[in-house]
Amino acid sequence: MPDVRTGLQVRRELGTWDLGRPGPTLLVLAGIHGNEPAGVQAVLRVLAHLQQQELPIAGRLVALAGNLGALAAGKRFLARDLNRGWSQEAIEALWARGDAESTPEDHEQRDLLRRLEAALATASGPVVVLDLHSSSAAGPPFLCLADTIDNRRLGLATGVPLILGIEETIDGASLEWFAQRGIAALAVEGGRHEEAATVDNHAAVLWCMLARLRMLPVGSIDLAPYREQLRQAGGGAPPIVEIVLRHAITPEDRFRMEPGFVNFAPVERGGLLAHDRRGAIRSPVRGHVLLPLYQALGDDGFFLARSVRPFWLHLARWLRRLRGDALIGLLPGVRTDPADRDTILVDPRIARWFVTEVFHLLGFRKERRRGARLAFTRRRSRPENARL
Repeated sequence: MPDVRTGLQVRRELGTWDLGRPGPTLLVLAGIHGNEPAGVQAVLRVLAHLQQQELPIAGRLVALAGNLGALAAGKRFLARDLNRGWSQEAIEALWARGDAESTPEDHEQRDLLRRLEAALATASGPVVVLDLHSSSAAGPPFLCLADTIDNRRLGLATGVPLILGIEETIDGASLEWFAQRGIAALAVEGGRHEEAATVDNHAAVLWCMLARLRMLPVGSIDLAPYREQLRQAGGGAPPIVEIVLRHAITPEDRFRMEPGFVNFAPVERGGLLAHDRRGAIRSPVRGHVLLPLYQALGDDGFFLARSVRPFWLHLARWLRRLRGDALIGLLPGVRTDPADRDTILVDPRIARWFVTEVFHLLGFRKERRRGARLAFTRRRSRPENARL
């Protein structure tokens, strides 16, 4: 029997706790995939405790459910993945479509956008978003984030392993929508869909984030059990990894992941990962496997990641404080995009000695090829994030 209840009938607003005291807004999104109900159950648990104890938090906690129809059906989605289509172009197309052309997820996304915009418009302090997910594979919990100093700082405070570079490999995830607005946002992968520990992991991250944002009254919550929960759940996983490859799939591929992989499982170069209609799929690099697909729906077969030493994150923070990014335009083969000061254009024929990692250190993430050049873009933060 599964440990996590599926087929949830919930409303869009899972709950709000706000006693009118100034402070940050913690905005929680849960169940954007309908077969991932653990996040919904975790935030309901935390809200119930806050309300029963009448804890006078600073700021407010707002929790929204994602794909209501898919949650009720216990399916990842009904017509399309609701965690795609959050780019500016996709949202413009979403609003342009009429009802006759719309999918169930289109209606869900429009309502979510209205609720999100309303929550942001009424926030009086900094905003932090936690997007709660689970996986079809077992393994430690981890955080995915757009690579900004704010997100790194908040993520490291949880003690949960960090995954960098996810925004380079997935187009249109909800994290992109928040990053475009300078909002600190973390996607929390709590564990396997069906396990009760996944609910516990999500709840522990929520309590730790409320404490990190100084929203809880001093001494009101004993955080030690939650921190120990996350420490044990980490299971020796590397603290920081960076995505180096996403294996995208379609139904026509007839993709089958090899059994036995868990999140952060090590793999050697040439190691067998999966099969599809073309034959065996082997790892092109040595690294760690993330999000191996063991469910019917999804377009991510697996991800491969490599460990990042914490030293490089400390160096990145130091370089950014010294405005090292201001010198990038002086490098040969590198220029700032005249239409966007947060994007640099790199000619790899000239700047062949400047590796991608240098730009990552300074907050620029590889976006896409533009003709003969590579474009790297960074995310800016809201000024109020300095108070986080």
